[in-house]
Amino acid sequence: MKRVGTLRRRLMLAFAVFGLLVAILFSAFALVFTYAVEDQFFTDRLEEEAAAQRDHHAKTGRWMQPRGRAMQVHETTASFPADLAASYSADTTRNEYAGDAGRHYHLRRLHAEATSPESAFLVAEVSEQLVVRGLRNEILRWLAGVAAVVLLGALLVGFWLARRTAQPLVLLAAQVQAMQPQQPPESFSARPSILEIDVLARGLEALASRIHAFTRREREFTRDASHELRTPLAVIHSACDRLANDAQMSAQSRQQVDFMRKSVRQLEQTVSALLALAREENAVLAAEPVALLPVLERVIVEQADHLDGKAVEVQLQVQADACMEVPPSVLHMLLANLVGNAFAHTATGFVRIDFAGGRLHIVNSSPLDPALDGNLRRPFAKSGASSGHGLGLAIAARLCERHAIDLCIDSDEHGTHASFACVV
Repeated sequence: MKRVGTLRRRLMLAFAVFGLLVAILFSAFALVFTYAVEDQFFTDRLEEEAAAQRDHHAKTGRWMQPRGRAMQVHETTASFPADLAASYSADTTRNEYAGDAGRHYHLRRLHAEATSPESAFLVAEVSEQLVVRGLRNEILRWLAGVAAVVLLGALLVGFWLARRTAQPLVLLAAQVQAMQPQQPPESFSARPSILEIDVLARGLEALASRIHAFTRREREFTRDASHELRTPLAVIHSACDRLANDAQMSAQSRQQVDFMRKSVRQLEQTVSALLALAREENAVLAAEPVALLPVLERVIVEQADHLDGKAVEVQLQVQADACMEVPPSVLHMLLANLVGNAFAHTATGFVRIDFAGGRLHIVNSSPLDPALDGNLRRPFAKSGASSGHGLGLAIAARLCERHAIDLCIDSDEHGTHASFACVV
């Protein structure tokens, strides 16, 4: 799981990184500046001595003894100290060379007369005059202290700004997290004092009011629909039962009554499924171990009218102890949809129902209509042979999604295979 940081922590981290970068850049600049000042000091002294040497040589034809301590005039590079000669031979374009045992050399070309085979050099060995080298550790300690102070200051500023900026947003987030559709907060915009957050709060407040109104309408609709639909269905079902017991009824009328009873039963199942999906609280129906065989036998009997006049063999291969942990009402609705579809779309052949590896398989020998390829779970998608409205599999898919059931439906030239299992 990806770790999510708080806004306050991210602001403080951003300020800390910025402060650290500023401290590092300042320290690097300070070191470079210190070394540049020291080098410029030696450069100025050498230039001053070189100018005096050139004036003396122009007047007398000789080089004089350098006035500066640790300075020497070398007529040729052959008289260079060994470590300087080695460094100079490797690169003749530089004016500063590091020697052995901590020695450090600065040199300047003195430009002898044109008749001289090569120029003389003014060389200063300045290792004993390097102030920065001796103070480097102390300078680094001072720079580290400055960096720590800058970092602490950045953290304090970041904490203050994060607290001032994020506090209204933190309070707003807490209100949103605690919000319930049935009981939205009275006001989101009472606490925030920042313009952008206040605009967001007012938007959330309006959205919460709309959600509350929607859930109220949803509860009222499911309550009224449950009563207004189930009551007449129960009356029709009871009337059909009384008509079926009338001994004087003709065979044709009895057949029509049977059709009505089956249609009412199918409509009751559809109403139950739709109401179960409409009620948010039904998403947490308690699952319990349910014996599959009794439910399947009842569903097969209920859906048997789809097989009237068809040469279809129903093969039920489910052990008596086979169980699935799922809400019983959900299992019944799911099986009614899947078994009913298998019966309705199989003209000849077989419908096989078996249970293996924790999955219930419903296989029929008729392939799906090619027009349904990839559209099985889309509402109102149905084959040309279907007499329904194309909602059965869409309802089944929504039931499975709501109750963490893995539903798979595949089809090829040999038939259609539907299976489902509870997701652990």
